[in-house]
Amino acid sequence: MASPITVHLAEAAWNDLEDLVNFLLTQGDATAPALVDFPFDGLHVLTHQPGIGRPVDQGLRELVLHRGKSGYIVKYRYLPERAAVRVLRIRHQRQAGYTEREI
Repeated sequence: MASPITVHLAEAAWNDLEDLVNFLLTQGDATAPALVDFPFDGLHVLTHQPGIGRPVDQGLRELVLHRGKSGYIVKYRYLPERAAVRVLRIRHQRQAGYTEREI
């Protein structure tokens, strides 16, 4: 059996998680701090299925993690030669999309 893929979060993705909690708090979601674990749980699928996200521009992939009526959009790059995934950005689906400079 193949070794699991290693998942790394870029600094911007870590910052996104912090911003995500603040964003959810401004939306009146009192459970926002507790929701930080949800994206981590969802990212675990990338350790065994790195190609699960839909292909998007510039060799990137996009994974949607659902949570009830909402969810998260994860932008990542699969690096098969390194057996790794690099998560570039994480956004709540109610937030605006990504700009070219953000990726």
